[in-house]
Amino acid sequence: MSSETIHHREADFHDEWAASTNLHDVRVREAFEAPTAMENAWMIRKMGPLAGKRLLDVGAGLGESSVFFALLGAEVTTSDLSPGMVELAVKLGELHGVKLQGIVAAGENLGVPENHYDIVYTANTVHHVTDKAQFFGQIRRALKPGGRFFTWDPLAYNPLINIYRRMATKVRTEDEFPLTFADVALARRFFTDVEHREFWILTLALFCKYFLIDRIHPNQKRYWKLIYEETPRRLWWWHPLKKLDDFLTRLPLVRRLAWNMVMTGRKPLD
Repeated sequence: MSSETIHHREADFHDEWAASTNLHDVRVREAFEAPTAMENAWMIRKMGPLAGKRLLDVGAGLGESSVFFALLGAEVTTSDLSPGMVELAVKLGELHGVKLQGIVAAGENLGVPENHYDIVYTANTVHHVTDKAQFFGQIRRALKPGGRFFTWDPLAYNPLINIYRRMATKVRTEDEFPLTFADVALARRFFTDVEHREFWILTLALFCKYFLIDRIHPNQKRYWKLIYEETPRRLWWWHPLKKLDDFLTRLPLVRRLAWNMVMTGRKPLD
């Protein structure tokens, strides 16, 4: 199947998602500050102060991340191949009192200025692109020399998550290819100082709770959005699992069972 066909199918799916979303239901701060927002919390610490920085958010979706970065003072360009998602993200920014520049583009052909951005951020996007090498090349082109990229996406190995994917057929697209550790090696062809960190092994018990106890079918609600509705009080039983995961996700073989992997790297200075 051609990239163009896949892009059209992805855009249509996400346009429908955007059209069915109430702006007031989009959780901006929770996506970075909830106890379950481990990936974003790790990346924010790595990014440092964002005031005055130019930031490109690729595959921005509903716009939570774009708005959050803008609230921290970044000059944000929000990008997605779905016109509906870009429109929604810009409106979400207006709701929160910040201005976003929105562009409609596929990750493999961003069409943004070269050597322009201090940071490129992309969440749950790399596993959707049709050509990962071309995608990383586009990120490198967009970054200033010394600029950094940040990504996070699901890994391919965990059997529980693979069962979940087979069940959640109506809330995700079929054109997905979860990451492997070969993608870390690919990123190192384009960037220096590449590092990665994995999240969610035992903590995936939260997904089991949604299905077995709360009786929420994976097609009823997107679990990866539902997690941001959790509060510390409701997660009293989950926090010990998080502490164990802090250890397990550092073990070379065990970390392959994680749900998500974060990557970051730097564009060479020359």
